[in-house]
Amino acid sequence: MEAVFAGWCGIGSGSRGRSTRKHVQKQNITLSIPKDVLREAKHLAVDRGISLSGFLVEALEERVKRLSEMRRAGERQRALMRRGLKLGTKGKVHWTREDLHAR
Repeated sequence: MEAVFAGWCGIGSGSRGRSTRKHVQKQNITLSIPKDVLREAKHLAVDRGISLSGFLVEALEERVKRLSEMRRAGERQRALMRRGLKLGTKGKVHWTREDLHAR
């Protein structure tokens, strides 16, 4: 179950301990979490020596960070495709299809 939960929330075997984000604005929310997932999350939080809330914050922060990085990488790749690569041809093709597929 731990591997399932870890994969679901995007947590790994990273550093143990408390989060470094102590003085940030917080907002309470209500979540509906499957009982088996909640039970496992509580055990994992105890194993790490942090509260369930802290555990969920860490998991969510890591997930948000990973997805944001993936979005930025996609944006960079799309910009590269729009811009194109310099292939040394100066925009002119010096070969024919037959040249490329000669047998």
